[in-house]
Amino acid sequence: MNSDFLYEKPEVSSGFLLWQVTNLWQREIKKALEKYDLTHSQFVLLASIHWFSLINQNVTQILLSNHTKIDPMTTSTVLRTLQAKGLITRQEHETDTRAKTVILTEAGLQKIKPAIVTVEQFDKLFFGSLGSQTEDFNNKLITLLETGDFSK
Repeated sequence: MNSDFLYEKPEVSSGFLLWQVTNLWQREIKKALEKYDLTHSQFVLLASIHWFSLINQNVTQILLSNHTKIDPMTTSTVLRTLQAKGLITRQEHETDTRAKTVILTEAGLQKIKPAIVTVEQFDKLFFGSLGSQTEDFNNKLITLLETGDFSK
């Protein structure tokens, strides 16, 4: 067959499969987060702030951007929205005068705790079909993340 595509069938394309799975997963996560009035980006940033605060690490916008792989401009925009919702505050960093420390408010903490449970329960259900292959799957995802930036 004469084709403009490298693959004979779409199911052989890793990128296409990843795109399909990602869209399915994101659509269901969006539904799960509706009751908390949070977008997925808002959830990821709030959960990350909570994670870092539990290990007593000062949370900055750049730390969040690097950790979540959300670009710095989007991180800033989402943090402004979270601040307007009263879920976070920003204050002067203890040592870096250019940076602000991001802190969950009590309202943010009360919102993120049950949202984390909901997302983790959904992830367990969604990825449960992988069974004993879950750790291998996660390691392969980590390998892809560690490969780096392909835009160079």
